[in-house]
Amino acid sequence: MLKKLGLTAGALAIAIGGTVWFVQNRDAQTATASGELRVVTTNSILEDMVEQVGGDDVSVYSIVKRGTDPHEYEPKTADITATTEANVIFHNGLNLETGGNGWFSKLTKTANKRDNQEVFSASRLVEPLFLTSKGKEDEMDPHAWLDLNNGIKYVETITNVLKDKDPEHAQAFQKRSDAYIAKLRALHNEAKDKFADVPVEKRLLVTSEGAFKYFSKAYGIQPAFIWEINTESQGTPEQMKQVLAKIAASNVKSLFVESSVSPKSMEKVSKETGLPIHEKIYTDSLAKKGTTGDTYYDMVKWNIDKIHAGMLVD
Repeated sequence: MLKKLGLTAGALAIAIGGTVWFVQNRDAQTATASGELRVVTTNSILEDMVEQVGGDDVSVYSIVKRGTDPHEYEPKTADITATTEANVIFHNGLNLETGGNGWFSKLTKTANKRDNQEVFSASRLVEPLFLTSKGKEDEMDPHAWLDLNNGIKYVETITNVLKDKDPEHAQAFQKRSDAYIAKLRALHNEAKDKFADVPVEKRLLVTSEGAFKYFSKAYGIQPAFIWEINTESQGTPEQMKQVLAKIAASNVKSLFVESSVSPKSMEKVSKETGLPIHEKIYTDSLAKKGTTGDTYYDMVKWNIDKIHAGMLVD
């Protein structure tokens, strides 16, 4: 592990001199000699979006692996190698990867990659929401992808960048993108109709992290959470007091816990309120490949279906 991305000459030499581009444990991928576009993404959600648009015309490497929190991350040597050799790097933006220890900014500086030349924010078309915690009101909420309308904007940005970087495959990129966006838009409209049948007093979504503000705004529900954004301060007495008060003032019957955080705090809420944890849902990461929720579409559909069912529990 490169502690906080210590930029030693030796580490950088390893990164630049690496001959294998994709080094990903069991599912390693090696860039071919066909000249395909080499793309790095900061997380699995962006990785899947690029794969949906790029198809076989791109090679994709995700820095933060599935099931891992992207808020606080320490890049490995393989991450530096991949980023250094990439043609394009997509990050979420909205203060996700540049919050906390600022790992992504350090990584791109090490790899000598430049904003809007090799490095692109997938959320550039999104209208951001902001945090609500005292002292953090000027910080953007990064979880825009949980609103499918924003996910479509991510895909549009990714498509335009890929077309610009690889004009030879521009038509193929656009064709895949159009089909994918139509699929996402249909699910977005389905979700809006679905939550309309939930009684207003039950439309409270209780999660560990406050990641569902975009989702809640899009689909007409209210978010409640223990902590607002993943940091070292999680499940404090004051945070617990606030979420318990919101639950007591509602008719909510179910709690939810995210796949990429410890369930301990939500288990305490469950014990205190007598409410069950209805289901695991996805926020910062897709599920493991080969399981339900392993694509962006399936992840959001899972969340929609499970949250809706949990809200209708009597």
